[in-house]
Amino acid sequence: MKIPASPSVAHQPLALVNGRLVDGQTFDCVRGGILILDGRILDLGPEVAPKNLPVHSRVIDCGGDFLSPGLIDMRAFVGEPGGEHRETIATATAAAAAGGVTTILARPDTNPPVDEPAVVDFLLRRARDTGRVRLIPCAAMTQGLRGEEIAEIGLLKQAGALAFSDGAHSIANSRVLRRVLSYARDFDALIIHYAEDRDLAAEGVMNEGEFATRLGLAGIPREAEAITLDRDIRLVNLTGARYHAALVTTTLSLDIIKRAKDAGLPVTAGTSINHLTLNETDIGDYRTFLKLAPPLRREDERRALVEALASGLIDIIVSDHNPQDVETKRLPFAEAENGAIGLETMLAAGLRLVASGEVSLQRLIGAMTLRPAEILGLPQGRLRVGAPADIIRFDAEAAYVVDPSKLRSRSKNTPFDEATMEGRVKLTLVEGRVVFEEE
Repeated sequence: MKIPASPSVAHQPLALVNGRLVDGQTFDCVRGGILILDGRILDLGPEVAPKNLPVHSRVIDCGGDFLSPGLIDMRAFVGEPGGEHRETIATATAAAAAGGVTTILARPDTNPPVDEPAVVDFLLRRARDTGRVRLIPCAAMTQGLRGEEIAEIGLLKQAGALAFSDGAHSIANSRVLRRVLSYARDFDALIIHYAEDRDLAAEGVMNEGEFATRLGLAGIPREAEAITLDRDIRLVNLTGARYHAALVTTTLSLDIIKRAKDAGLPVTAGTSINHLTLNETDIGDYRTFLKLAPPLRREDERRALVEALASGLIDIIVSDHNPQDVETKRLPFAEAENGAIGLETMLAAGLRLVASGEVSLQRLIGAMTLRPAEILGLPQGRLRVGAPADIIRFDAEAAYVVDPSKLRSRSKNTPFDEATMEGRVKLTLVEGRVVFEEE
């Protein structure tokens, strides 16, 4: 352990002690601490205790709280450019920091979309100027998100885009998607696709079934997701490109993902925290904050998703943060926009699955940290000597009631409005810098 003899404040070691370390691979509630220097993890484990620290260390006693890598969210809409009335990089990253999210993969379906290197550069500069956490652009697969002509994946990746998607737009033309996958393979680029047959989904606004019929609302069949996903996997088999299913929400889709993985295809899958913790009946009396895309499914489908998460079939959890303002949500259910915010509540909602015994804490944290880091090729997301010190401290048992007015997102469309949650983030570090600390 090499520590400067007389460190300046900028190079002062920071020690988080008396915590419980948990990550997706090495630590499973291990008592100990983490020593940080110059934005990196210098040491960690039971030996990091007050009596063993360098003289000039700044010490934070965590009082038995959990210490884990910062969360990595692979699907979030951050507003800029063009949607600043819904969210900005400043407000999205403030919400992320408060929720323990230290890296955001920003959706490309902005206005203008992220289909030119100049827009990628704009996002990176804005994030440096106004962001609290890491923001990584996800660029468009097709020009203008129209699903017709492929975007310049090579130039966009060179500009700083880490993955490619058309956001909430699904590519209907199989020939176009094949070209996208072939082009992406040549650059070892990750394709993230939102699978939905738009013609089959048609005018549907919630999950098709008995509950939709009782509410008098048009339904979206599960097959709208599964048919497109099956087509996508066949094209992956044809091209060999890396493919990530953005949102898997049905047992039909789980079967497709399992077959793809069993065949050794370069396929991964994610689902949203909303689909893991809520079901279609939570819509209740036409609650538009729970109008999502894909729609919330039946309870048996939700349980199947949780089991797939626990087994590792589903790789990652995303917030699917999609802020909508009052004008687009305070409408009749069929007319309201899809989407819910989730950066600030993702961890607490996920801890419900731990409390119920459905998923282990290590698996939950791994799906929000290590696995997305591995998929994106990032060095963070793990507790390891030399890794970036993107770390959060949280109390898994701290209870609170979600008050939308206190959330840091510019829009307040949370599906957990006035819900009692357990799990509060107390400290968030990005490269060893404090970006959030509970007052």
